[in-house]
Amino acid sequence: MRYDGIFESLLALRDEERAPQMSAYMRNQFPFLGIASAPRKAAYKKIFATAKKEKIVDFDFVDQCFKREEREFQYAGVDYLLAIQDCLVPENLPKLKQYIQTKSWWDTVDGLDGVVGSIVQRYPECKPILWEWSVANYIWLRPVSIKPQLGFNSKTDSVLLADIIKNNLNQRPFFIHQATGWSSRDLSNATAD
Repeated sequence: MRYDGIFESLLALRDEERAPQMSAYMRNQFPFLGIASAPRKAAYKKIFATAKKEKIVDFDFVDQCFKREEREFQYAGVDYLLAIQDCLVPENLPKLKQYIQTKSWWDTVDGLDGVVGSIVQRYPECKPILWEWSVANYIWLRPVSIKPQLGFNSKTDSVLLADIIKNNLNQRPFFIHQATGWSSRDLSNATAD
């Protein structure tokens, strides 16, 4: 996939006034170009749709996204992975783990847990990875271990989810508690139906 055009399009959308506000919202963890979600996604929507149709998996593109400074590039990488998630296989989990551990914050991790979930749903033999990540020293792997089954409904592995939540009961970070709440609510809604 040719990513130079995507990067150029994003740079052309830069909004110097909006960028500091976006960075401040994210506790100044990352610099921003200042691009709102809709125009950012419009800049690459057709390209990602083509990649999905052609079943192209271009990790070089995602690597480049995560090497760039401004946060919108990481968003583009996550959006690309979400677009082509049906093409990903268990062998891609180490690469996804690398992205989870690169410039980590809730905004990218929330997208990546869906990508991980897509693989786990199609390849249930990958479930032990979720348990492994639920006890990882790297804190951002923990919410990813909790949330990937969101939306699985009756296919949720409730025993695994319970074990993962138990592994994280004494963790302090808000994002772990939030992931636990979302997953518990989702499972409760699925079993109520």
